[in-house]
Amino acid sequence: MSVGVIVLAAGKGSRMKAGINKQFLEIDEKPILYYSLDVFEKNNKIDFIVVVCSPDEEETIKSCIIDKYGFKKVKKLVVGGNERKDSVLNGLKVMDDVDMVLIHDGARPFINNRIIDEGIEYTLKFNCCACGVMPVDTIKVVDGERFSKHTPRRSDLIAVQTPQCFKYDLIRECHEKVNREGIEVTDDTSVVEYFGHKVYLYEGSYNNIKITTPKDMIMAKQIYENLFTK
Repeated sequence: MSVGVIVLAAGKGSRMKAGINKQFLEIDEKPILYYSLDVFEKNNKIDFIVVVCSPDEEETIKSCIIDKYGFKKVKKLVVGGNERKDSVLNGLKVMDDVDMVLIHDGARPFINNRIIDEGIEYTLKFNCCACGVMPVDTIKVVDGERFSKHTPRRSDLIAVQTPQCFKYDLIRECHEKVNREGIEVTDDTSVVEYFGHKVYLYEGSYNNIKITTPKDMIMAKQIYENLFTK
């Protein structure tokens, strides 16, 4: 069985207000993208990696991250599209002879082997799965005037993370249909759910944050210190 990974690194990260792609911001003198790639590179269940990037950053990612740190499993760099779904489809199209694909945000540097291994295990069993965590805050459903309508139980809610994991043929077919029909989706689980497929949700990690804002960067450095320097 061949398992591939798509790492999405094409976002501009405007909310970070750093003047550069957030993938290049550093934690302990290494770019954020390095940490995501490093875990997949070292996991013996992963066969190859496709990185989706912006056209003007392709050479930088290749020379300053892939070549510099010797990531041998990164087989292809692909230019992203206008939206996330376009970027994912671009990555899917360059994969050959693959049975399963894990789709991961490059801005989630603290993915771990347990999450990867369980994602593969549950994909074999259920065809589609994603990791996530129970929200720490109470979530409210609001009406059009922003009055609270309903308070779901936190035990019924999952904040979905990545990787999101799929049988390759299934996710590619669904992404191609979404593309042809112009359907709006928020993530890859939404793509398969739109066509009636169930997604199994398993336990992620509160450390598996997506770095989006300057406050997230502060938290990421604290997580790094807790995981790797103590």
